[in-house]
Amino acid sequence: MTEQTTRFGVVLPGGTAARQLDQAILAERSGWDGVFVWETTYGVDAWSLLAAMAVRTTRVRLGTILTPLPWRRPWKVASQVATVDQLSGGRAILGIGVGAVIKESQVTDEETDLRTRAEMMDEGIDLMRALWAGEARSAGEHYRYAFDAGDLPGAARPVQARVPIWVAAIWPRPKSMRRVLRCDGLIPGHEQTPEVIRATRAWLDERGAPADLDILAEGETPTDDARAGWDTVRPLAEAGCTWWLETRWGQPSDEDDRMAQMTERIAAGPPRSPA
Repeated sequence: MTEQTTRFGVVLPGGTAARQLDQAILAERSGWDGVFVWETTYGVDAWSLLAAMAVRTTRVRLGTILTPLPWRRPWKVASQVATVDQLSGGRAILGIGVGAVIKESQVTDEETDLRTRAEMMDEGIDLMRALWAGEARSAGEHYRYAFDAGDLPGAARPVQARVPIWVAAIWPRPKSMRRVLRCDGLIPGHEQTPEVIRATRAWLDERGAPADLDILAEGETPTDDARAGWDTVRPLAEAGCTWWLETRWGQPSDEDDRMAQMTERIAAGPPRSPA
């Protein structure tokens, strides 16, 4: 894996819709390849925000890190993704997970049983694929839909023949990893070292994963030292990661400070190999 085949994205740390939109525009101008936002129980709506980004950018990929699919109606998510994909000309990516059980999610009475959430996510993946393919019916234990012949709205089809779905998974748990084989990318929920990434990539390759399946790595690189930033990314890229996501999960709780720090990092550009 070389620097030329590694893409670089930013996961925005929150803030108002207008501020995040400005950061997305700046990210495209500064050479980043993707802009990702996170979903929360109550807050700025991720897909409305991505739709605004879609019409104000022309190149960067746009998606979520991540959507807790079992806590969303999959047909609604499918509609939102298709809308962003249309507005962006085929740049949408859907990142999904089972959702983290925290106090906030329990207050809203969401499903908390892990096995049930995993079943719901698997069914949700199939249901969204069926809708995007124009299939009129889908039925499972948790979800089902049926349209009369000709009533499935063709106007809601994505531009991409296959919208990439990146799924959170944990190495080396077999059930978790097998789900990756049904999707288009792995959001690691485990340690991200070159050794683990090589083992993960080998396991996927042995089971017939497509050559273009994405493996993500995330972390922080310095704003003012491009060489040090690339030194962080290079071993992971060489091990098999195809995307580096710049995150600032530990930024200050004050919104102004948090946004200022991330804006500065975005403006400096991705941690590519120094010329």
